[in-house]
Amino acid sequence: MKTYMFPGQGAQAKGMGGTLFDEFQDLTRKADAILGYSIKELCLEDPRTELNRTQFTQPALYVVNALSYYKKLSDTAKPEFLAGHSLGEFNALLAAECFDFETGLTLVQKRGELMGQVSGGGMAAILNASKEEIEGILSRNGLTQVDLANYNTPSQIVISGLADEVAKAQPLFQTGMMLYYPLNTSGAFHSRFMHAVKEQFREFLATCKFADLKIPVISNVTARPYENAAILENLANQMVSGVRWSESIQYLMALGTERGDTMQFEEVGYGDVLTRLAQTIRRQTPVKKPEMSVAPSKPGAAPEKVSAWNKKHPIGTRVKSLIADYANLETRTEAVVLFGHRAAVYMKGYNGYFDLDEIAPA
Repeated sequence: MKTYMFPGQGAQAKGMGGTLFDEFQDLTRKADAILGYSIKELCLEDPRTELNRTQFTQPALYVVNALSYYKKLSDTAKPEFLAGHSLGEFNALLAAECFDFETGLTLVQKRGELMGQVSGGGMAAILNASKEEIEGILSRNGLTQVDLANYNTPSQIVISGLADEVAKAQPLFQTGMMLYYPLNTSGAFHSRFMHAVKEQFREFLATCKFADLKIPVISNVTARPYENAAILENLANQMVSGVRWSESIQYLMALGTERGDTMQFEEVGYGDVLTRLAQTIRRQTPVKKPEMSVAPSKPGAAPEKVSAWNKKHPIGTRVKSLIADYANLETRTEAVVLFGHRAAVYMKGYNGYFDLDEIAPA
């Protein structure tokens, strides 16, 4: 079983799309006519440094994702499921034939314009803290104008809210194993502060007609397949709701297991952000096995593993993954115990933790 995943804002980079614009000249011309500028020039050259501005980022990613999908269809079959991270969900719906290329681009252009008007907000990624831990820290410190926005993996959650409160949260999430990474956004996306533009977008969505989906699409809002009758509401609510990406991938993994298969995830578009998130989610999601086949864990096993690793392997040790094909892995910290039971070490370049059982010295 296979799921195609489409990336969203944050995946953009100058040069994305490459030769796709020349391979799909008709669609490129249609995009230019809708947008009023050259999408090829924006993506490949970005002469006016607009690619990182939301109103340009979102149409650019939509077009590159769409052309990448059409290119893939030329030599492979359609997948069983589709999913997209935030903006990428519009490409998932396009692939499911909910609307055509032009309609989708018109929707994304409007969405980007509305979201680009929002200012005064901020976002930051928090690593190695649970939902409950993050909510508790925010509450105890009176940061009431910050929401949890993106649930990217079990150990990576993005907060979103008023810029000054998101900034005040930084030292609170730089203790122990927790890490804080500010994101380059102008608005508090996927939070309550998007309600005004959500209503404007909902009115715009109401002018469009949506066809029944031909391939199941997993909704960011519900982490379950879209219902045809709820397409408009889901797309509107997506602006103010958290992106339940981790739960979506876990749902698809469980679906594959239930059907006696392993769900394969393939990213369609520019970059590999979602591929790495899916791999992390798979590693951090417990696999249920028959009770008799699992030996009970020894008390203190994780601290023992951490101690043994740190005695033999200094920071900067080059390692190889035992579960996936990763290049240039190098430890950035000493090994630590995460969440009371995981023996793990942080990797330079990958910017995330690997369990010690998943790696070996290179």
